[in-house]
Order: sequence, then C-alpha cells, then structure tokens
Amino acid sequence: MQDQNTQSAQIANKIAKLIAVEIGAQTAQALSAIALLDEGATVPFIARYRKEVTGGLDDIQLRDLESRLRYLRELEDRRAAVLESIAEQGKLTDELRGDIEAADSKARLEDLYLPYKPKRRTKAQIAREAGLEPLADGLLADPTLSPEAYAAGFVSEEKQVADVKAALEGARAILMERWGEDARLVGELRGWLTEVGVIRARVAEGKEAEGAKYRDYFDHAESLAKIPSHRLLALFRARREEVLFLELDPGTDAEAGHAYGEGRVALNAGISDQGRAADRWLLDACRLTWRAKLHLHLLLDLFGQAREKAEAEAIDVFGDNLKDLLLAAPAGPRAVLGLDPGLRTGVKVAVVDATGKFVAHDTIYPHEPRKQWDQSLHTLRALCIKHGVELIAIGNGTASRETDKLAADLIKLMPEAKLTKAVVSEAGASVYSASEFASKEFPDLDVSIRGAVSIARRLQDPLAELVKIEPKAIGVGQYQHDVDQYRLARALDARVEDCVNAVGVYVNTASAALLARVSGLSSTVAENIVRHRDENGPFASRKALLKVPRLGDKTFEQCAGFLRIVDGEQPLDASSVHPEAYPVVERIVQQCGREVKQLLADPQFVRGLKPEAFTDEKFGVPTVRDILKEMEKPGRDPRPEFKAARFADGVEDLKDLQVGMILEGVISNVAAFGAFVDIGVHQDGLIHISALSDKYVKDPREVVKAGDVVKVRVLEVDIPRKRIALTRRLDDAVPAPRPPGAGAERNERGDRSGGRGNDPRGGRRDAPPARGGSFAPKAAAPMGGALADAFARAKQKP
Repeated sequence: MQDQNTQSAQIANKIAKLIAVEIGAQTAQALSAIALLDEGATVPFIARYRKEVTGGLDDIQLRDLESRLRYLRELEDRRAAVLESIAEQGKLTDELRGDIEAADSKARLEDLYLPYKPKRRTKAQIAREAGLEPLADGLLADPTLSPEAYAAGFVSEEKQVADVKAALEGARAILMERWGEDARLVGELRGWLTEVGVIRARVAEGKEAEGAKYRDYFDHAESLAKIPSHRLLALFRARREEVLFLELDPGTDAEAGHAYGEGRVALNAGISDQGRAADRWLLDACRLTWRAKLHLHLLLDLFGQAREKAEAEAIDVFGDNLKDLLLAAPAGPRAVLGLDPGLRTGVKVAVVDATGKFVAHDTIYPHEPRKQWDQSLHTLRALCIKHGVELIAIGNGTASRETDKLAADLIKLMPEAKLTKAVVSEAGASVYSASEFASKEFPDLDVSIRGAVSIARRLQDPLAELVKIEPKAIGVGQYQHDVDQYRLARALDARVEDCVNAVGVYVNTASAALLARVSGLSSTVAENIVRHRDENGPFASRKALLKVPRLGDKTFEQCAGFLRIVDGEQPLDASSVHPEAYPVVERIVQQCGREVKQLLADPQFVRGLKPEAFTDEKFGVPTVRDILKEMEKPGRDPRPEFKAARFADGVEDLKDLQVGMILEGVISNVAAFGAFVDIGVHQDGLIHISALSDKYVKDPREVVKAGDVVKVRVLEVDIPRKRIALTRRLDDAVPAPRPPGAGAERNERGDRSGGRGNDPRGGRRDAPPARGGSFAPKAAAPMGGALADAFARAKQKP
C-alpha cells in the first residue's frame, strides 16, 4: 500500500512538473492548483479567491492546466493498462518497461504497444502458425540464399503452404508486420513525414458541379505542417461529402519521398542491394512495408493528429467569439420592444419591462402580402406608450431590413419617446424558443413569441439571455459541426462559466439558467435558489443562501463571491468581495474609522490605502489588493458601453450593394482567416485577414471581435455564390483582388432566419451536415479498399 502511495505521489509530481513548464509556473503552483481542482474548486473561484495558494495563476493558465491535467492523467492510465497487458503476455522486459515509462505522448505509447496489442489473426500470424518464420529469419540473416530454393523446404500440404510462392508471401508478411510495428522506425518516419508531408486534394470524378463551392481545392497541394486549420477542415469536409480524394505524399517530389521511406525501412532492417540472391526479394518486402503498411498507417495517424490540432484551433476560435458575444455591451434595465421579423407569417412582437419581465405581445403584418403598415405602426405606438418602451430590438433574420424601416418610422412618429433601435442577432433564438427551459418559462406562449421575447432580452443583457441556449447553437464558430462535439461542448461550457463569473450575477433577479453557470452551482441547486426566492421573497443577504436545499458550506464557498445582492443587509454583498474576506474589510473599517458604506462611497480615499497594512496569515497582498480595487467600484460591470450600428438606408439586399460603398456593420463572427460582418443584407460579408488593417495582422482577434461596430468598404459582390468581400482599409483607392483560396472558406453562423427551417444545432440551412466519412468517396469497406489500393500501387512499381 505504501509503495502504491509513493508511486502515485511520484506520478503526481511528474505531471505537475510537466504542466508547470508548459504554463510558465513553478511546480509548487501547479501542485496547489491541482489539489484545489481535485477538491472540487472551480477555475473562476481559484483564479479570483485563491491567489495566495496558487501564487497568482490566472484563469487562462488554470484552464490550460485543467486541460493538460486531463490529458496527462489519461496518458498515465493508458500507460498502466499497456504495462499490465504486456506483462500478462510475459513479454515485458526491463528495456521495454523503460521505453513505455518514458513515452511522453499517447502516439509514442501506442507505437510501443503496437506489436503486443491483441489483434485479429493477420497474414503474418497465419504464416507463423504455418511455420514460416524460420524462412523469413533465414533469408534476412543470409541474403546469399536463393529465396525460391530455400522456400521449397517450407512447402507443406499439411500446413496449407501450397507452393514456393505461398511460402515466400507468408515470410514477407511476417517481415512486413515486424518492421511495420517497430516503434523506433514508426516514430522516426512519423516525424519525417510530419515535416515534409504534402496533403494533396483532387476532385472525385463527376463531382465538379455538385462540389462547386470547393472548386479552389479540385487540384490542390499544401504542406501538412503549414496548412491553416480552417483550410484543413474545409478539405476534410469536402472529403466527407465525397467531393475530394485526399492523399499524403512525402514531399513535393513524391517518388523521391517514397524512395526515402523505403530506404529507411531497409536501413533499419540492415538490408542493402549487394547483388545477393535474396537482396531483391528483401528490398521488395521493404518497399511494400513502406507503401502498403507504414505509409497508410502514418497517413491515417497524421491526418488524425492534424485534424485534432485543427479542431482545437477551431474550438478556440468558437470560444473566443462566444466570449466576445457573451460579454457584449448590455443596453441595461430599460423597457424593450422585441420584433421577430417575418413576411407572410407576420412580425412577432413582445414587450419586456426594465427587469426583463414579459408584459405584452402581438403579431403585426406590415410586409407582403398584407402590407398593413399604418395599422402596424398604430399597434406598436400603443404598446410603447402603455409600457414606457425605450428601446426597439429587431431580429436580423428574414425581413429584418424591412422591419428596421418600420422601426424607423415608429421613431419618427414618437419623437417625444426618444426611442433607440438596434438590430440583434437571432443566433440560437429558435433553439431557445423550442427548449424545455422556454416551455417552463412561458408555457402559454407560442414558440414564435418566445423568440421575440428572447430578442428583446438580448438587447437588455446578452449574457443573461444567451446562457439559456446551448453554446453550440449560438453559432459563432468555424466549422463547428465538424469538430469533436464533446470537446467543443466542454470548452464552450468553460467559456460561459468564465464569462458569467467575470460579470457576476444578481441572485434576486437571475434565471435558473444563469445561476447554473455560477461557480459551484449545479442546475438542481440553481432551481432550488429560484424556488426558495419565489416562496420566501428576495434574499436579504448572502448568508441566507445557506437556507437553500442542497446549498451547503462547500457550495457556498464556491459561489458566494460571484452572487450579488443589492440593497441587502450587508453592503459588501453587492460586490465581488467574498464573505470569507469580510474580516479584512472590518480591519480596514477599524483602522480608518469609517463605516463600510462611507468607504464604498469614497473611492479616492480607498485608492490611497496600502494593501500591506491589512494582510494576515490567510489573506495576502494579492487578495487585499483585489478587495480594495473592488471597494473603489463595487459591483462594477466589466462589459463595454452599449452602442448600436446604423445600417445604410436603401441597402437591404445583395443586389443593392455596389463596389466601393462604405457601410457600417457589426462583426458577427471571427475566424482564423478573417472576420464576418452583418451589413444588413441577410448575408454576412467577409473581411479577409489581409484587409482588416493597414498593418500586418497575425490573428484577426487582435483588431476585431464579435459584436464590434465597424465601417467597411465593399470590394466584391458575388451574387450567384452569395459572397461579399469587404475591407476596413477605407482609404484604398482601388478595391483589392479577392484573396486566393478564400472561396471554400465559409462561416457557420447561428440561425439567421430566426429558426424558420433551420438546423436545430444552430448552423445555416445551407451548411453541410456533419456526417462520418472516409478518405475517399464511399466504398463498401473504406479502409479495406484503401489498403488494397496501396498494395496494388506498390506492386505496380518495378
């Protein structure tokens, strides 16, 4: 037992050291953070309230630590399973154990395990059972032997070795399996092919018209090591849709590269062409090992690794965009008129008061075919007067610009109301409308009206409303339906958690969906909080939360600092100061001779206090500094000030656009290759990364983020393909040419049409479905077919 504990401690220290190096920290910091995570602490809690324990690790470092900790622990579990499996086979040598214990990646570990991995009967195994291994070993040891003459002695009707040819094929299968499972050789060739490999794409016969959107890739070659993630995912999608074949060649001179691969196999086996009787046969086995076994194995492996890396980058892009959208400027507690545009089905209208409470709804028909414009204005005017509306939120789906005109006329009709209008993204609104949460919140409302309510609330507080929707459905990602959905969901949930806790939540008005994103709170506890609030009235203090069922001391520790209570018994409850740190504030009060409310009302005085004067054994300078900073601006909102874009009059459709136009729009999505902009024509335009700034831009998010209001110039309008090229370089005299390779780079936005016929996952209606696939157009057995093709190509070589 003691040895096991010692071994566990050694593994824990090993993992902590590796992670510490990667995140730029000390091993002790990593160990402390890991211990807190293992105790159930969340990243937001650790980052904000345990700075002394972790040495000040921030949320980014902690998220990286959390991710790597998961990977390395999985690696250790797999390492233990591999060692146990090989030991059970009686084949675990000290040298092999050392190699396995030194493996620093899952790929390296699997290379070492490959020869010992239980597998179905292979040709090599059948050959061994037929007694052909001595034939393979004999020819390898003494190439002066004639393969045919030596093999004649192994022909056996009893062992089902019919003739010399069958004997030699069996011997060759044994050598190919042996060389193909040599961990050192596989690792060496993987590293080489990673560096020099070129991914080649060619269009499948007869797919030219169907796959027109991928035409830039019909005959495409690019270094696997340098291909951007979005382009790689585009190629993989085209392959899955059976439009493209993908291959991986070893360098620009493919044949020379193949010759190098064959040569490395031969060198590893100690084989060379010296004119001996068996040399040609052995070299032929080396050639087939590379072409039909190793090359195919590495192609699958490297494509898998490349895809995993590309997916990780795509998930990061989605996460960054989601964060920007969630932390977009809130219009604040003002009554809002929400308009969900539509033509034949009418415009759905909903009014919410300053607290977000739904108070009224209607449906108007100002557009085709009814054209009840004046009647619609009269209806909207009456609603605005009755409920004191200050803001108008217009969904950006079908008939958005026409409805925007209606809102403009309403503003002119009511100058005394000083109304402000803004177009709001409908991304995911249809998903929310049909969700269980919306059904509970508005059981008697039609689905379409729920969408209008969501649009109105999004203007008031994007964060509070968007947390009700599955993050994937918000649709601000890059090839979001093509990536690992579990990894995507986990990453996006972490982003939502970080955003919610960065802003804080008013516990007496928050929905259960918002509360469930607070550090330490489960959906069950969040619902219990809302139920307790409904039954007993608003919470008077944070301490009162302990009366909520299933909200114990540990949960309270995790969540209390992120929950706000305004006008409660304790002024600090409206701030991010954690209740556990209230004694620090009491010391400040005692030393300064002022009440808490007086301190909170005098930020200049607080700014002059020295953190060092109020520390103790538990709370060091970092925490006291945070407390004083919060006391300067208690409950401050980190989000920017609200600002609405103004779409150009008369520009409502693609056909209204002209090259050279300067327009205002909103950044709807940021990808690795540029940014997409909603300019009010129902189709987002693309600002290629090269047109985002007069200066070189490595990452588009350096200069723009989702939700930003920007001015752009129209460079190109491709009406048949519904594509718009834009630039932020407004002083360019001549429109820049369309960037090469941009044709197949398509964003996957949320449901811009307000959910009418859209994929419930949040992608466009024209977005390709996420399906499984192979590396070539579908065959009865894709991998078997690929292996057969590889053998066929190899055997055609001289």
